[in-house]
Amino acid sequence: MSGSTSKSAELLAHARTVTPGGVNSPVRAFRAVGGTPRFIRQAKGPWLTDVDGNRYVDLICSWGPMILGHAHPDVMAAVQDAASRGFSFGTPSENEVALATEIVRRVEPVEQVRLVSSGTEATMSAIRLARGATGRSKIVKFAGCYHGHVDALLAAAGSGVATFALPDTAGVPKSSAGETIVLPYNDVSALEAAFAEHGDEIAAVITEASPGNMGVVPPAAGFTKALRDITTKHGALLVSDEVMTGFRCSAAGWFGHEGQQGESAPDLFTFGKVMGGGFPAAAFSGRADLMGMLAPDGPVYQAGTLAGNPVATAAGLATLQGCTDEVYAHLDSTAHAIADAASAELTKAGVPHTVQWASSMFSIFFRDGAVTNYDDAKDQDTEAFSRFFNAMLDQGVHLPPSAYESWFVSASHDDEAVAHVIDALPAAARAAAASTDSSATL
Repeated sequence: MSGSTSKSAELLAHARTVTPGGVNSPVRAFRAVGGTPRFIRQAKGPWLTDVDGNRYVDLICSWGPMILGHAHPDVMAAVQDAASRGFSFGTPSENEVALATEIVRRVEPVEQVRLVSSGTEATMSAIRLARGATGRSKIVKFAGCYHGHVDALLAAAGSGVATFALPDTAGVPKSSAGETIVLPYNDVSALEAAFAEHGDEIAAVITEASPGNMGVVPPAAGFTKALRDITTKHGALLVSDEVMTGFRCSAAGWFGHEGQQGESAPDLFTFGKVMGGGFPAAAFSGRADLMGMLAPDGPVYQAGTLAGNPVATAAGLATLQGCTDEVYAHLDSTAHAIADAASAELTKAGVPHTVQWASSMFSIFFRDGAVTNYDDAKDQDTEAFSRFFNAMLDQGVHLPPSAYESWFVSASHDDEAVAHVIDALPAAARAAAASTDSSATL
């Protein structure tokens, strides 16, 4: 059981005076689950320790990057070595070439890589490149897929299947969102209708390779191929956002896991999270003819002062080199041990739920039936999830603080960590089953 959280509460109160909402990314504020967000002081392996000294098994893993575990010795050594030679040069460096080479080696369709500092930069730049390459302006995305806080991609669906989008947040001009068509995920007919009406104006379709930002909602059988076939037919590009799945679902990300080959490959990929090893690093990449349109070789401008940072690229390279077949096998077995135990306890407590997978990434939706799109994902009992979340947190297990996220494990999640999670599940399942007017006894 976790103890006092007074220091986290004090920090949050002070943080709110100097930072909007007291956090630097909204989901960290716990608004979706209630309670006090834990301010973490240190992390090692599968464990987080907060400022009050409470320890938690970490099932966030920094939203994916910590695939080897926190403070992995090999990554730590690479970071310390790189930092000892300087933090940032503003010039080309060996590490950025080595990391790009490793990405090209792992993902067969990728011929060239441009490094950036965040997933948002990667998707924004990929969209600009797609528009520059095609001479078109419109983009198709899918409801529930998150591609960073890019104006054109923070868009909500309009009133019709193939109508232009509306801003999904204050501060996004209608003109930006109006260049985006938002469609239901896994709906081939909607995609065909959009291209039938606007095909000669659409520069690209962007999709999460296997969505994890509305919870894990993998592509239905044939959907990925339909994306490729339809975009090819109409001369549009296909951008596969693997910021989350890249190098986590397999050595070659979701592309490698799904087993696509040859002409079915996307034109452009975006990567992040795992490839940075916990540091701010991301990339967009693809065929050499497309990437060659970027400055300084081509007319599409993109730049970044800290892009290819020598410390971040050292961390990313060491992380990728540590992602062996044995690591991927461990991730799969660990994820299934936790998810299977959670499902068994929720079933025992009579809580409707569905578990969905993207390799070792998984989500538990608090509803009956498969989730195939964002409307399905929203049709769940988020209050039950909140009770489950807080009961797990009270017992020293830190889940993602939202019902619409993926759970992550790492290579460092050992028998002790897994047993700690499993021991917490019965009380959490009872809490999830309780009405909003009562609570289970932990």
